Amino acid sequence: MRTGDLKRMVKAGLIGGIVAVFISVIGMVEAFSRRELIVGVVSIGHTLLILVVMVTTYFLIQQRRASAAVSGTLHGRASLIFGSTIAAAVIGLMLGVLAALAITFNLRTVLINVSPELIAMLTLGVPGIAGALAPLIATTVFGAAGGAIFTLPPRPRRILLSGLIFLTFFGLISDLIRISMNALPARVTRQLVTTTGLKPLGAGILFLAVVGISYASQRWKNRLSDRIAGLPPARQRTFRYGQWALLVIGLAALPWIVGRVPSDVLVKVGIFVLMGFGLNIVVGKAGMLDLGYVAFFAVGAYSMAIFTSADELPNITLSFWAALPLVIIITGIAGLLVGAPVIRMRADYLAIVTLGFGEIARFLALSDWFTPVLGGAQGVIKIPDASVFGFALVGPQNLYYLILVFCLAALFISYRLEGSRVGRAWVAMREDESVAEVMGVNTVYYKLLAFLIGAMIASLGGAVFAVKLGAIFPHSFSVEVSITALSLLIIGGLGSLPGVIVGAFALVGLPELLREFEEYRFLIYGAVIIFMMIVRPQGLMPAVRRGRELSEAERAQDAVKGMDEAAIPTAASD
Repeated sequence: MRTGDLKRMVKAGLIGGIVAVFISVIGMVEAFSRRELIVGVVSIGHTLLILVVMVTTYFLIQQRRASAAVSGTLHGRASLIFGSTIAAAVIGLMLGVLAALAITFNLRTVLINVSPELIAMLTLGVPGIAGALAPLIATTVFGAAGGAIFTLPPRPRRILLSGLIFLTFFGLISDLIRISMNALPARVTRQLVTTTGLKPLGAGILFLAVVGISYASQRWKNRLSDRIAGLPPARQRTFRYGQWALLVIGLAALPWIVGRVPSDVLVKVGIFVLMGFGLNIVVGKAGMLDLGYVAFFAVGAYSMAIFTSADELPNITLSFWAALPLVIIITGIAGLLVGAPVIRMRADYLAIVTLGFGEIARFLALSDWFTPVLGGAQGVIKIPDASVFGFALVGPQNLYYLILVFCLAALFISYRLEGSRVGRAWVAMREDESVAEVMGVNTVYYKLLAFLIGAMIASLGGAVFAVKLGAIFPHSFSVEVSITALSLLIIGGLGSLPGVIVGAFALVGLPELLREFEEYRFLIYGAVIIFMMIVRPQGLMPAVRRGRELSEAERAQDAVKGMDEAAIPTAASD
């Protein structure tokens, strides 16, 4: 083994160890360990540390493969597994040192979260100083297992990882699964899942089922595609219509399948999907970094509240549907008013100014001047429910359909704009505004249009937010909402419509299902964004054009780096 390879392994282990020790001493691991993933087997806190080991081994293997340090032979695979084991052992050693120090000295005077419960968890219950060896042994085993998994051929690796990912996800939401299984006999559900985690039997059945389905789907996918391609055009069209019909039926039945609590989460995700679609036009398409987007969301919510609440304007109280066009128009005007002063600004200057507008909107809602209309700190209350043909959309399971219709409408508008002349003008502005202007693109007009349409789409989310809560208050429209909306674009992929949906579920849906981890929400947001910017800047589901551009830029950067590294030995020999 070369010295450079050993240094690379130790470096990866040190980075992973720093992350593992950090999340331990801030109390994150202990907080997560209060819930179990598999009852009596592994907690979510242990899963977090295992995830650190797995991610470290994955990137070490990818790095060594990219540098051509190993071959694809059996010896090369063994070398990768050995390297993963070394890196994982370094992580375990650092956790073991933390445990040994905590056992020997009282670290809680400085690190208050290094509690006896955390040490018992790290040492796996082994008493005394010998317990410090437990994390070393455990991480070494998982490092070797991770190396073995990530060096498998692509097909079995995907199948195995699918099983592990689904097992982890369903373990995290085991309490919701238990509630949704109330229709089954209690003696059956008790053997499969509890409100605190999956039972070993249920975990085993779930893992085998996912692995089996993944194996079958990969085996039959190509065959099915070939058979569909061989059908006459009319039959292919019928098949596509059938797929869409199944999707519509599934979406319609979803809130009644998952229950009330998940439906409430879906409504909140839908609100952020609407904000994401609107912000995607401003940031992802037109390339204007807007950090005050929550202002349009607030204008939509307050406009709906004022027009529909009997306490605000009793002489002109409107229904939800009568007020909706006015809400959209007012928010569109607000978009133009915000866009006009900043139309010549770019990059950081634009971000700071729009951030200021967002905060101005919140403070205006709190000001005494507008208290007679906006309610000041008391907000606006008694907002009636939306209704359709006399049927009130009360509760999350009914409100789900309203947000679904709005999301589909926003998706259709965004999709049609994407391939239109307007969409192409936005892309040209995003790539190089000066060149676009020289080529005849009216940048002022298209910037204002982006602010206008983005604000109108945000107003739909604000309107639903108002009727969902029945009351709105200024503190609901802080800058955190804008940051969350922008973060979901980064996670999903700037300019990507499917990416908006994926990002909303990842950043809004999962934390809502795991409310006990609220204390660490923004720490996780920051870590995920940094991770995505380094590892996958194009996002989880990038737009085709942007993904291609970033991939080409990365390849060019790697080529330059390789040329520089090759030039160093030559210069040294000279």
